[in-house]
Amino acid sequence: MNRLFIATLVAATLAGTGFMSGCASKVAYGDAQAVETVNTDFGSTDLQLIASKMTDEMLVFPPVVQVTSQRRPAIFVDKIKNKTTEHIDTESITDTIQTKVIQSGKFRFLDMTAVQAVQDQLEYQQESGNVDAKTAVKLGQQTGAEYMLYGNMSSIVKQQGSTRDVYYKFTLKLMHLQSGIVEWQGEKEIRKTKTKSLLGM
Repeated sequence: MNRLFIATLVAATLAGTGFMSGCASKVAYGDAQAVETVNTDFGSTDLQLIASKMTDEMLVFPPVVQVTSQRRPAIFVDKIKNKTTEHIDTESITDTIQTKVIQSGKFRFLDMTAVQAVQDQLEYQQESGNVDAKTAVKLGQQTGAEYMLYGNMSSIVKQQGSTRDVYYKFTLKLMHLQSGIVEWQGEKEIRKTKTKSLLGM
C-alpha cells in the first residue's frame, strides 16, 4: 500500500473513533434573555432593554394611567426611523413594544402594516360577487386610532486608537391624534465600548 492510501485510512479510522471530533461544529440553545456582548453593534439585549423600559415608563405615566383606567383606547405604531449608520431591524423593535403594550391590557392596536391586505379583502367581499352579502364586512365600520406611537433611533460612534465607543439613543413618543398633543415621551440611552487587545483580538 502506498503512503497516501495509508494516511487516508488512518484519518478515516480516527474520525470514526471520535479523535477528530474537535473539528466538528456544535449547536446548542442559549438563553434568549442573556446579555449579548459579541460586539458594539445594536443587538438583542439592546432590543429587550428598549422595549421593557419604554413600555413600562409609558404605562405608569399618570396621564396615560388616567386615560386607560376605564377604557382601552385604539393606538397604532408608526415605523421607527433609523438615524444610525447601522442596518437595524426597526420593525422588530416596534413588534416587541407593541406586544408588551397589548399584553398590558391598556390599549387596542391597529396594525397599519396590514392595511393593504385588509383593503384587498374588503374589496373582494364587496365587489367579487363570491361572498354572501349577509356575511360580508360592511365598509366604514373600522375603529379609528386615537393615539400614535412613533420614534427614532440615533447613534454617535467614536474611535480612538484601539477603543471604539458607540452611543445609542432611542426616543419614543405618544401623540393624541385629534389634538396633536404629545401626551408622553421617553428616551433610552445605551453606551457600548470595545477595546482591542494588543494581539488585535
